[in-house]
Amino acid sequence: MKLELRGITKRFGSLVANDDISVVVRPGEIHALLGENGAGKSTLMNVLYGLYAPDGGQILIDDAPVSFDGPGDAVAAGIGMVHQHFMLVPVFTVAESVALGYEPTKALGILDLDAARARVREISERFGFHIDPDAVIEDLPVGVQQRVEIIKALSRDAEVLILDEPTAVLTPQETDELIAIMKQLKARGTSIVFITHKLREVRAVADEITVIRRGRVVGQASPESTESELAGLMVGREVRLSTDKGHAEPGPETFAVQNLTVVDKAGSTVVDDISFGVRAGEILCIAGVQGNGQTELAQAIIGLVEPLAGSIVLEGAELTGRTVKQRLDAGIGFVPEDRTEDGLVASFSIRENMILDQYDRPPYASGLALRPTVIRDAAEAKVEEFDIRLTSIDDPISTLSGGNQQKVVLSRELGRPLRLFIASQPTRGLDVGSVEFVHKRVIAERGRGVPCIIVSTELDEVLNLADRIAVMYKGRIVGIVPAGTPRDAVGLMMAGVPESEALARVADGSAATMISEAAEEDLP
Repeated sequence: MKLELRGITKRFGSLVANDDISVVVRPGEIHALLGENGAGKSTLMNVLYGLYAPDGGQILIDDAPVSFDGPGDAVAAGIGMVHQHFMLVPVFTVAESVALGYEPTKALGILDLDAARARVREISERFGFHIDPDAVIEDLPVGVQQRVEIIKALSRDAEVLILDEPTAVLTPQETDELIAIMKQLKARGTSIVFITHKLREVRAVADEITVIRRGRVVGQASPESTESELAGLMVGREVRLSTDKGHAEPGPETFAVQNLTVVDKAGSTVVDDISFGVRAGEILCIAGVQGNGQTELAQAIIGLVEPLAGSIVLEGAELTGRTVKQRLDAGIGFVPEDRTEDGLVASFSIRENMILDQYDRPPYASGLALRPTVIRDAAEAKVEEFDIRLTSIDDPISTLSGGNQQKVVLSRELGRPLRLFIASQPTRGLDVGSVEFVHKRVIAERGRGVPCIIVSTELDEVLNLADRIAVMYKGRIVGIVPAGTPRDAVGLMMAGVPESEALARVADGSAATMISEAAEEDLP
């Protein structure tokens, strides 16, 4: 099926989100839409999927104009969409989630769950997804939930599949698996519109690349283009893909974790008796495959979970037993891994979200009264400083793209004096220009003498930013190594290989073989 968007324009008040955009997707093609956060990529796809009505332009399928009054019309026309934030019911099973809205029935209109299960099994086996139709959605890892969304689209005979920022919440391993799935779909004739801002993934999988900047198409590119060329086209200026962080001059150790143990709700030990310290003016990156205790470690430091045992000390003061607010008031800046769950209030305005942990203190409050003018002026300054793309600071935070929501969290946490900065996946969902900016801000905090802890599954980010790297595996720290440690050595440690053995393997040239063996054993 050939798909064409011709001159699509979409406005929201005075904001022109899509300005005369034209894109052609050929049968069996992976077509990437590349652009910054807020460039208009998702808006364009929401027009295509019938969620928004265009203010101008046409959608054509096989050269015939079509119009969609809602997603149902798009689905009937052979278009499926996997949203960045999955549209799944947590308590439903896989089969129930896939069937929802298009339920197979038996006599008298009775739901035919057996047919739904059979449909899931058939598609799952065809593409090697290995998904149990009776598994409950909330029990599945994020990468598997995404496969359920793909199965849902394919079960409705989608010939064009829209993937909206599909790797934003995936680990590197899950990303590789998704790329393999996309190639399988292409081989079977499915066209894919791949919305992203990640250059490496675009070059790995796309047949054609359309670059959008501030709502307009600014160029076409081929997968043979370099990452620097794509970044420049996307952002409109030269972008440094590696950060010059300069030489660290750390002071004394001002933050320490000793013998910390955290147990989850099921009684499993997720952080297992770990100890480390961070010096003033130092960036410690915590590396590891998602699910090895990094999330719970960061949550324990800020107080979102209570440790079973251990000590957390900032500048000589014990933090265990203190509330989250008390820890924030003590000078901790915290960027959570899940911004929608722990970092933002969706119904609050953008300016309100910018003061969530500071609303009761000067300059935003005087006694019991808020100071609206000060709050507004500060919010507008942060919008400018962090290049947050929005219509109005009075709009709900839910109206922003995921990347711009992340910028709001970062602007709030980095917009006050800090004694410790902790960020879990700080650049998840951000484009290359924004990543460059965030890295510079973290380095600036280091320069002010703030100890920084960055939790990231992005190995490139870890190697680019860290002064030291602590690698976690199954809740324990495998080793703490300095900046400049070979990439393969850190990769082996992420697979559970002890530090000394990993370094020895790299030295004797056997690291690549060992990494391959680890992958075959299905290590994280």
